[in-house]
Amino acid sequence: EGLRDKVKIMVGGGAITQEFANSIGADGYDPAAPGAVKLACGLIGK
Repeated sequence: EGLRDKVKIMVGGGAITQEFANSIGADGYDPAAPGAVKLACGLIGK
């Protein structure tokens, strides 16, 4: 309880869509690993 404010949720890959990511409240989505790295850096402020 109370962890949602402290963690970021990222999803992605071939089986996941942006629509699914939105529906589960994910903080980020990318269909491929290189984009996910950039996304992760952005989410943690680096």
